[in-house]
Amino acid sequence: MNWFALVVKPQHEKAVAEQLQAKALEHYLPLYRARRRWSDRTKAVDLPLFPRYVFCRFGFEQRLKVLSTPSIVCIVSFGGKPAPVSETELHAVQALVGSGLPVSPWPFLRSGERVRITHGALAGVEGILVRENSAYRVVVSVELLNSAAAVEIDRDLVVPAGPAASRASRSSALGLPALHLNLLTHLLSASSR
Repeated sequence: MNWFALVVKPQHEKAVAEQLQAKALEHYLPLYRARRRWSDRTKAVDLPLFPRYVFCRFGFEQRLKVLSTPSIVCIVSFGGKPAPVSETELHAVQALVGSGLPVSPWPFLRSGERVRITHGALAGVEGILVRENSAYRVVVSVELLNSAAAVEIDRDLVVPAGPAASRASRSSALGLPALHLNLLTHLLSASSR
């Protein structure tokens, strides 16, 4: 059985999660804590980390049981075929939410330096390192949804991970943007042929 992303009606994520629970279907609704201000008060509320999506693990034979759940619009699909969510990405999101560190939605990132967290509750989680003001964040993307979540982290707890990271590290060490380093690398390899 695979995990799939379900598209749900706006602001129906928690209701769908409860209905899936009632149908004994394994599901996951990642939430984050945010402060919301009304005219008379400020309150901490739990909001969906990925608005309009709930994750559910099911087999092909359970598809109709899932789709018959009120407020579910569809299963995220490509070419008419339901597309499974990467278990690695889903485990990384679960680690972020379960860490107890402040987590928040983040714009989806496809490029940037990929890092691995080396210590603490998130050891082994990989994501993209970004800097916002004076704070560092590791962004974990869910490719299928074009969405991401970020957790604030101490810069000393991350190390580069994978070939994209080594390219980015070389470019920053040379003082070149990554695009220029890629072009330079391509030109040098072409001239040596």
